[in-house]
Amino acid sequence: MLRRLIACVLSVVCLSVALVAADGTQKTIRYTIRMAGNVAGSEVDTYFPDGHIESAFEFNDRGRGPKIAARYEVRPDGLVSRLAVTGNDYLKAPVDEHFTLMNDHAQWKSTSEKGEANGAGFYSSLNGSPLEAGLMATALLKSKSGAVKLFPAGEAKIEKLTELTLENGGRKVHVTAYGITGLSFAPAKVWLDDDGRFFGSPGKWFSILQDGWESANDQLYQVELKATDERYTRLAKTLAKHPGKPVAFEHVNVFDSPTATMLRDQTVVVDGDHVSAIGKAAEVRVPPNAERVAGAGKTLLPGLFDMHAHAQADDGLLNIASGVTTVRDMGNDMEELQHLQDRWAKGDAIGPRVWKAGFIDGHGKYQAPTGIFVDTEEQAVKAVNTYADKGFIQIKVYSSLNPAFVPAIVKQAHARGLRVSGHVPNGMIARQFVEDGADELQHINFIFLNFFADKVKDTRTPERFTAVGQYGAKLDLDSKPVNDFVALLKDRKTTVDVTLATFEGMFTGRPGIASPDWAPVLDRLPAQIQRGAFTGGLEVNAETDQLYKDSYAAMLKMTKKMYDAGIPVLAGTDAVAGLMLHRELELEVKAGIAPAKALQNATFVAARVLKQDKNLGSIAAGKLADLVLVDGDPTEDISNVRRCRVVMKGGTMYNSGDLYSAVGIAAAK
Repeated sequence: MLRRLIACVLSVVCLSVALVAADGTQKTIRYTIRMAGNVAGSEVDTYFPDGHIESAFEFNDRGRGPKIAARYEVRPDGLVSRLAVTGNDYLKAPVDEHFTLMNDHAQWKSTSEKGEANGAGFYSSLNGSPLEAGLMATALLKSKSGAVKLFPAGEAKIEKLTELTLENGGRKVHVTAYGITGLSFAPAKVWLDDDGRFFGSPGKWFSILQDGWESANDQLYQVELKATDERYTRLAKTLAKHPGKPVAFEHVNVFDSPTATMLRDQTVVVDGDHVSAIGKAAEVRVPPNAERVAGAGKTLLPGLFDMHAHAQADDGLLNIASGVTTVRDMGNDMEELQHLQDRWAKGDAIGPRVWKAGFIDGHGKYQAPTGIFVDTEEQAVKAVNTYADKGFIQIKVYSSLNPAFVPAIVKQAHARGLRVSGHVPNGMIARQFVEDGADELQHINFIFLNFFADKVKDTRTPERFTAVGQYGAKLDLDSKPVNDFVALLKDRKTTVDVTLATFEGMFTGRPGIASPDWAPVLDRLPAQIQRGAFTGGLEVNAETDQLYKDSYAAMLKMTKKMYDAGIPVLAGTDAVAGLMLHRELELEVKAGIAPAKALQNATFVAARVLKQDKNLGSIAAGKLADLVLVDGDPTEDISNVRRCRVVMKGGTMYNSGDLYSAVGIAAAK
């Protein structure tokens, strides 16, 4: 969910348009920021008679969130000639960023970047106000080519998407949506009024709209959703291949996930949406009309599972390109998720199979940005039934839930055949959560917080991260309390969804240095996305720098300790789709889990937890044809899992490189 919120924030920070005070007077425009319908912050933009613009932008997301003061000077062609951005970023690290463009010579400096270049172009700051990318939209609309050079690298383009007229209390406004490419994996959208003003950015999770027009959010969102759907439908028609005849993967090594072993020189035949035959290459009869795929030197894996996703439209291509054919969504807007699930299942868009966990939290200033919110035990039980009736397979509770409701939630969920997991609610620790019947724990930090109850005041706040940074390295993993807790997990058959990739950059990323979670794929990413890898994680000082790194190392050791004790470790990300599932597996191996066992976690173990192992999670005759063909042998080098070449979901084939290309990522070598 952290990744989902950051993505929403970044999309807004990259979407706004400045209003120049044409009559030379000072003007102020105000915007309201909402999360899950609740006011979470604001933006106030002031345009001064001398032409400079000042913007104040902030919001609060469960104790996290940016607070930015920005100043901009703009040339007649729309390009920013000078900017200064100060404050703090989403994780509360300091922001101090400056840029100048004088005589078509650009210079920039921030806590993570420093550079200069010749030529005219636009500098998109790493933590600027939403106003800033609006200036980009203005510059693009003024450009004769519809394109603008970006600093430090890349190019932005703009296209008109749609337009409509809104009405509210007798007022009318005509607004137009544009898409800006070159900033992210998908076009960033911006809504403008006829005066060239930034009107807003709608959303179910996060929205920013001009004061007085907040009620337009749902209407704008539906129009934007239609444009998004149309884009992904076009891509599905182009990139999905429906063979119409058998497909044979010949002379391929097959990963046998139930035993975590490799079967050498095999041939696997797919007919329709199922595997029809598998065996030694010399013995399997390949139908004469089959499409033959050369498999020598390659490995065929079952489709991978990401057991901690918060699905959104952009994730579909990223997941399938990366060989992730199944995700477990751990909290989302119900209507939005059902819409995605239906489109991916029907093939109207490219995306994985989806299994859904229903999100339950309590009301309060730290409440989650989505889900069902309950204030009584009766409401909590009703929420369980709502999710069960809608086909959810699991309940995920969150940090603001009253801990007293957990037993009733567990009882009703189990009665309806649902699992229970989650953040450990504030006011209880992981041991109590498990003893109350929870089947699974989300996030390795909550496992560490089990031992710091006397040191942590409120786990709803960022303290749930910083406390682990402060004390995690000092925890004796061979102590009796730790051993007793691990024994409890083993005795209760509790699974752990550790999301190691979520915390690697947070604890070990440093400004100006490529974060280790992004480093393996950095040179494959679009230029503007690469920049985010250098921004750093949690704020550290001379005393805590190494301590936080050591605490992250302790997270890896704890993961291995639980795995060795026989506790199922699930491969989940809560991070960028597809690419970070690969990193999750690399981190499991770094923790000491054998590559073959890490692959087993992401295939057979995951399918068994979802009770889908009869059809998914392994390669066998009669099972659904969810397959991934990779170069090399990932049981010898787990990073070979990144070298996806062909991905199959239910018999539909995709060229991994083509899917990556559609989102601006280069194929792995």
